[in-house]
Amino acid sequence: MKKVKKTKILPIIVAILAVTAIATAPALAKSSKKPSSHSSAAAAASSMGAVPQVQEAPKGGRHDEKPGPAWKTIGGTVKQIEGNAYTVEDYEGNQVKLYVGQGTKHMKQKKVGDTVRAEITRGGFANSIQ
Repeated sequence: MKKVKKTKILPIIVAILAVTAIATAPALAKSSKKPSSHSSAAAAASSMGAVPQVQEAPKGGRHDEKPGPAWKTIGGTVKQIEGNAYTVEDYEGNQVKLYVGQGTKHMKQKKVGDTVRAEITRGGFANSIQ
């Protein structure tokens, strides 16, 4: 008879402990101090695996000379062409210099006045120009 009572009490004790743990978890989380952004970024990076590195922009008037990771898309009108450098005025009036080369995919040769859309790297190299 003792064994029957013991087996009925054990699941009740386990259930009480589980309910207590669930009930106190939010309270413990609120009372703990907030992690710094550095540690939370590190925790997120470690849980996600490898984080891709952002390519630095070339410094001091230098530009990319080959295709690379796309940074943004520029759309506008070609204002000037000097060798492999196109000056494009975007739709907001900003002038952007982009560079073309053997790695640039383009349908046909552009001329001043053409409307273009180009996918460029951080260093200004046009991966593609349409």
